[in-house]
Amino acid sequence: MMQRAATIISLSGSCFRRPGRGRLGGPRLAAWLGVVGLQVVPLFVPARVFAQDAYPPHEAPPTDGWIKHPWAPEGEQVAAGLDGHVGYVERDGYVSVQVNVDLLGRNIVGDAANEPSIAVDPTKPRKMAIGWRQFDSVESDFRQAGVGYSHDGGVTWTFPGSLTPGVFGSDPVLDSDAYGNFYYVSISLDETRLFKSFDGGVTWGAPIQTFRASDKPWLLVTQRPGDDHPIVLFTQSTPLEMHVSFDGGMSFAEPIRSGGAVWGTIAMDSRGFLHSVYGEPLLVSTSEQPLVEGTEPSFVLQPLPIHGMLAVAGDPNPGGLLGQMWIATHHHPGEASDHAFVLGSIATPPPYPVASCDVLFFRSVDGGETWEDPVQVNDDGVDNGQWHWFGMMSVAPNGRIDTVWNDTRNHPDAPDSRLSELYYAYSTDDGTTWSENVPVSPVFDSRIGWPAGNPKLGDYYHMRSDNLGVNVAYAATFNGEQDIWFLRIGPHDCNANEVPDETDIRRNTSRDRNGNGIPDECELFGDFNGDSRLDLRDYQGVQLCFGAPSADLPGPRCARLDLDLDNNVDLVDLRLLSNLLEL
Repeated sequence: MMQRAATIISLSGSCFRRPGRGRLGGPRLAAWLGVVGLQVVPLFVPARVFAQDAYPPHEAPPTDGWIKHPWAPEGEQVAAGLDGHVGYVERDGYVSVQVNVDLLGRNIVGDAANEPSIAVDPTKPRKMAIGWRQFDSVESDFRQAGVGYSHDGGVTWTFPGSLTPGVFGSDPVLDSDAYGNFYYVSISLDETRLFKSFDGGVTWGAPIQTFRASDKPWLLVTQRPGDDHPIVLFTQSTPLEMHVSFDGGMSFAEPIRSGGAVWGTIAMDSRGFLHSVYGEPLLVSTSEQPLVEGTEPSFVLQPLPIHGMLAVAGDPNPGGLLGQMWIATHHHPGEASDHAFVLGSIATPPPYPVASCDVLFFRSVDGGETWEDPVQVNDDGVDNGQWHWFGMMSVAPNGRIDTVWNDTRNHPDAPDSRLSELYYAYSTDDGTTWSENVPVSPVFDSRIGWPAGNPKLGDYYHMRSDNLGVNVAYAATFNGEQDIWFLRIGPHDCNANEVPDETDIRRNTSRDRNGNGIPDECELFGDFNGDSRLDLRDYQGVQLCFGAPSADLPGPRCARLDLDLDNNVDLVDLRLLSNLLEL
């Protein structure tokens, strides 16, 4: 039996700043405002402005007989958002915030969203973007390249719409370069498109490159040691090849054969060697030479040491994968080769259709030349007939390995294994031992909210680790429909100094004049539309929130516009905002 490591990441409610809580005045007001007398304190608000009638009227979420009612389950608290509707959910202190929302942070009834991918700005980790498959109507299988952004560490999210409205978009993958630029790969009906954002995901230009379409491409943006130019790589499965750019995606060399991935991902280690993993069959590919411009490395393929298969078309997700295969590397000082890691939800033995799957972890300590036998991450027994699906992995710079997956262990009697919860575990010893598994979301039903012709919750989730925690993008049906959710596990570090924000504030190395737990240097007060600047577009927030008393202020967006702290958004606030804009 595996020994479980001690928990190092906080499991308390301090893991996430819950919308609408604070220390000054009323619960919503104090958490989001910073005013000392009439002196305005900078505070950031991401909420991009739309027309008021851009979305249908807000309605109560549908109900389902197999979903626990979201307002009362013991140990699985679900907080009500606007008008009593779900805007964020909580499980034992872990708070998930909905991403695909309207202007005021409310659920958009009648749509569907799945297959999220997340990018985080390494220079300003409070800036993030999430892309997903956006179905404007659950009655149609037509999907687009949905995208949302947050500039406050995921506390609030803005969904401006699809990258190219009315154009088919699927299989999104996002990443960022060392300078904080975001990249987004999406496939249309006949091509794969690469988009780029220079402002933290607020705006995206036209595709900077296009290629022939291929199912399940994967994107990696990285840099070689000593080289300032971002390297952009993305894989295609048909044909099996990898496209490489040495100038940030502006131009691409001839494709590298056999360097792609099928239902899997790619990584580049500190020496410049490429690694990829295949979901069918279970193979790893390692380059025999480092990636150098003008040359094409050769690759060695080898099977993983297991008789199994990536789980596909199981009960919780009958029309899709049960997750992709994930590969990552980590460099240990003083060692010649990087360690390589692979993780996935694998069925053993591999019947078809599969009847259950476990989260299995593989390790190589010699740069991918040989692989050790797998370690099971889920701690509820072996081959117990439960589903541990959509297993995913990311590695922090300090070497901590994080993994998150959907788990049916607590609901063995649910028909069709339809009830799951998101679980989390981590390892600090290269995957030799793993922490106790912890549920981090309420229960949800994965078999409702399917878009027409798409009987699945997508094929994957995505996550990004840093030295203090992990940012998770996942899909779930807490609203009775498929939606995208963001979860932060661990303390926030908005100023990227690798010190928890709460510690910065306690030590007075950062000010927090409004008492909301966010250092003042990470906030911009009055920025209603969330584009990190004050301009005329922020006036629409005053129009939308005008006359709303404190008790009715719809979440942090309107509360931040109450500049004079009189519990109303009124003409005085409009004048103060005008002063900020110097009008």
